[in-house]
Amino acid sequence: MTRVEGVLFDIDGVLVTSWQPVPGAVEALDEIRGRGGVRAFLTNTTSRTCDEIASVLASFGFDVRSEEIVTAARLTTEYLRSTYPGARVMLLNDGDISADMPDIELDDLDPEVIVIGGAGPEFTHAALSRVLDLMVAGVPAVAMHRALMWSESDGLQLDTGAYLPGIEEASGSRIVSVGKPSLTGFLTAAELMGVDPAATVMVGDDFRNDVLPAQRVGMTGVLVRTGKFRQPILDLAVDRPDHLVDSVADLPQLLTEIG
Repeated sequence: MTRVEGVLFDIDGVLVTSWQPVPGAVEALDEIRGRGGVRAFLTNTTSRTCDEIASVLASFGFDVRSEEIVTAARLTTEYLRSTYPGARVMLLNDGDISADMPDIELDDLDPEVIVIGGAGPEFTHAALSRVLDLMVAGVPAVAMHRALMWSESDGLQLDTGAYLPGIEEASGSRIVSVGKPSLTGFLTAAELMGVDPAATVMVGDDFRNDVLPAQRVGMTGVLVRTGKFRQPILDLAVDRPDHLVDSVADLPQLLTEIG
């Protein structure tokens, strides 16, 4: 690969797990910033805004700015502005992220576009049936991401990607996704960083959702054994991560080795 100019981090499972810091993560990020490289943070978190995420990370000692964070909501907002400008949006999401969607008109009664965010208590039978009914009537749907799961202190939790195939099959329509693992999200993050993907390292805890799609756009992938990482999932995968480390605390040494 070319010289490393930027590092793109997943947040949940890499820097924090269940919103508690991974040991050594604060020090690793400080060392990487001290080397002068560009950083950004690409996350499918839809329950917190960029400002809220930055504030929580700061409370743990992370030197992270809000403008460095690229959430699935932020990517979705940009997509809606360019593809459905001025459209009324029905939002199904676990968490209030309206601050990251400032120009989007929310309308559950007569929407022109459906936006499906992160899975949670709002994903009831009635709500998902409403999405299906609207899609059958011709209303397009956009998913903030297609992640299958996330990790909590009490185990793995099903996420949006587990629901989308069934809705697509029942409606006969495709749901566009803009966050991870969509390649668009990784390319947009690299563009915001001002760094070529070939000079970017992506660090994630999910091989299929974080690392593999990053590698497909030319980034160097680093898989960490924290968060939702499960060895049997990696063992069954045909492709392999470029690098595998125990945690983000090992990243500075790896960056030294790979350039």
